Amino acid sequence: MQRYFTDQVLQPGTSVQLDATATKHAVKVLRMQEGQQLELADAHGNVYLVTITGTDPLTVRAESDLHKNAELPVAVTIVCGVGKAQKPELITQKAVELGASRIVFANSQWATARWQDNKVAKKLERLQLVARGAAEQSHRNVVPTVEFLPKLTAASTIPADAQIIAYEESAKQGETAALVAALAQQPRTLTAVFGPEGGIAPEEVQELTAAGFVAAGLGPRILRTETAPLYLLSAISTITELMEGKTNIAAKNQ
Repeated sequence: MQRYFTDQVLQPGTSVQLDATATKHAVKVLRMQEGQQLELADAHGNVYLVTITGTDPLTVRAESDLHKNAELPVAVTIVCGVGKAQKPELITQKAVELGASRIVFANSQWATARWQDNKVAKKLERLQLVARGAAEQSHRNVVPTVEFLPKLTAASTIPADAQIIAYEESAKQGETAALVAALAQQPRTLTAVFGPEGGIAPEEVQELTAAGFVAAGLGPRILRTETAPLYLLSAISTITELMEGKTNIAAKNQ
């Protein structure tokens, strides 16, 4: 069933008019009509079954709370050095599908690409649309935000219970425990920093570790800048959702 988002708070019987983007997709692309139903996530992340009561513009009536939750148990902020070409769009789309709650891009020392101040707003507007589309497709409860920092080390200003740097040198040295150890503490929030194609400069690593970040290897292979965040999110899902479910099943069977 198709899912959309609203910035209003829903309850049974509430009528909501959706925006032009949702109207175009539901009416023009999917050819939905009055009486059909879809899912609508509200400002609090609650998902309601709603019935279409009008199509020009798209208007719906909330029927019942579906009590669905597709969010990761830990709120993950991904901070990525700005990549070339379409890589920020790829990272945004897939990170949203995999459960990131916040995606931040930043200029960094060794990057081969940089965002100029006068172009940041337009880039973020585009990426926020990508995030919304991915959130609808993956049936998220919320649309993650996409933001920008002027430098990678400014990630230290983001409050988090756990902070890691995905560092190539740590992977080369066989480091495998930092991510698992961080998740073992059951953090509610986690910030992970990733370098661009050129990697993270030693000075950046030093500044971040001085602020409390822990350098982590993500397996024995060296990952591309657009692959590493997706690996991390997949690993977090495995540890906090799939393995947790397996543990619960085993406990019930004892």
